[in-house]
Amino acid sequence: MLTPTATLARFAAELRYEHIPEAVLRKTEDLLVDWFGSAVAGHGARPVESITRFAAQMMGGPAAHAAALGQGGAEVLVSRQRASAYLAAMANAAASHVAEQDDVHNGSVFHPATVVFPPAVAVAQALGRSGQDLLAASVVGYEVGIRVGEFLGRSHYKVFHTTGTVGTLAAAAAVGHLLRLDAAQMQHALGSAGTQAAGLWEFLRTAADSKQLHTAHAAAAGLMSAYLAQDGFTGAAEILAGPQGMAAGMSSDADATRLTDGLGTRWATVETSFKYHASCRHTHPAADALLQVMREHGLKPADLQSVETQVHQGALDVLGPVTSPSTVHQSKFSMGTVLALVAQYGHAGLTEFDQHFLSEATRALRDRVSMRLDPEVDGAYPRRWIGKVTVHTTDGRVLHGRVDEPKGDPGNTLSRDEVTAKALRLAAFSQGATAAEMQQAVDALWQVAQWPVVGALLPSQVGAA
Repeated sequence: MLTPTATLARFAAELRYEHIPEAVLRKTEDLLVDWFGSAVAGHGARPVESITRFAAQMMGGPAAHAAALGQGGAEVLVSRQRASAYLAAMANAAASHVAEQDDVHNGSVFHPATVVFPPAVAVAQALGRSGQDLLAASVVGYEVGIRVGEFLGRSHYKVFHTTGTVGTLAAAAAVGHLLRLDAAQMQHALGSAGTQAAGLWEFLRTAADSKQLHTAHAAAAGLMSAYLAQDGFTGAAEILAGPQGMAAGMSSDADATRLTDGLGTRWATVETSFKYHASCRHTHPAADALLQVMREHGLKPADLQSVETQVHQGALDVLGPVTSPSTVHQSKFSMGTVLALVAQYGHAGLTEFDQHFLSEATRALRDRVSMRLDPEVDGAYPRRWIGKVTVHTTDGRVLHGRVDEPKGDPGNTLSRDEVTAKALRLAAFSQGATAAEMQQAVDALWQVAQWPVVGALLPSQVGAA
């Protein structure tokens, strides 16, 4: 009998494109285009530029390093340069976690796209793999990462940023599949990835740049783990559930059955949600519930005396430390700021945060928003993220709002037209690509399954990254 870890590794090594249901493949294409928009949105972001410069300096220049590896090079989206797959994975992972618009899987509280697609695309480009190879590897990364996140449970997320920790294994699985590792090698790759898993929530208290470091490190460490396994490097066989493995050190409610639950029949990839608002996903249910109340009753921001959000414990853990945000990014983890922007503009998008997160009107309304633990909402979490608000109006009314599936959830998903429009908005905001370039790239990505070779997603520029 194989252990759950060995079973997961075998699945990751042996899954083939033709084994994946059509609906899963089409959803993966949706997720790829959605990720691409977020990655381009990271153009010009200071933390991304810093991480990219560091990687290039340590590697002696991206072009030279790519040549040394015998690779054609991978694409750094924020600079349009060619580099080693390692550097490109690191830079693109950091870039796609800046705008807070990358996808999320509710049950694992994990952002798969930002740690799966950057290394998968980079390695597929470097090795000349096909679009079908990329899609299959990406599904592997999603399925492995989501299951490891579910396995580690709610206690893990209280302290650890799951995307940083679990993302390392998701990246290793995706890259390992592209490298065509066998089951034993894949298990070694997961072992090496798990021992490098890292990412703590403490950065939120001081508006530090760590969130981008988490995804950059996860993508790069996972890629390294897969390449090392291909070269014969061994990793812990039971890094997940062993007596000194991840669960032992990072969780108090781990459930090993979640690692293989419905493996190959329950496709967790299709359960992944898109982000509508440009903020932490924990704010979205309450934001949508507030919008519901305001629309149904014709309320204006001036009508809001106070707003109480009924939330799950995870929201209190992550959003609670942020009371007076000092940066745009930190404000995306402030429930009060998000709801204040939603109340004023009907949407908490990139422009709203950039221009209004510290305005007098936003701060005044922000301070009238509170959070309270709700047993029903907490009991449903993380499988379901219910939004409930109680609104007290200036004329004395008490109004209630409830949303069972926030915009972007599988039951309230984004259409392909909406995913495309979102990607175009993200690129326009960062000026990471022109409207024509972005439209051309997105149109091509919808056809990724027909690509004989994964090439550049954006037109290249000459020079070093």
